[in-house]
Amino acid sequence: MPGFREVVRCTQCGAVIEAEVGPDSRCPRCGTELHACSQCGSFDPGSRFECMQPVTTRISPKNARNTCALYAPRTTVERETTTPRVNDARKAFDDLFKS
Repeated sequence: MPGFREVVRCTQCGAVIEAEVGPDSRCPRCGTELHACSQCGSFDPGSRFECMQPVTTRISPKNARNTCALYAPRTTVERETTTPRVNDARKAFDDLFKS
């Protein structure tokens, strides 16, 4: 039975971020800055200043690196899946003709 895991993904390209997100972190695949509002778990375009935290000024642009002390990387819960074994179809075919 598959389990679940929490992951941090780049909002630009979708790559899984394995390392801890620091102030100078960048996505290993696309190079997007990760310590930015668009990567934060509190980012909400419908909220005041586009943030669910009690910030006093709007930070702009949202996809550029910033020094917000309330930053926390956006995590999602995903289902862990396993890849099918390569020889399953071949084994099933061979089992049809076993005597």
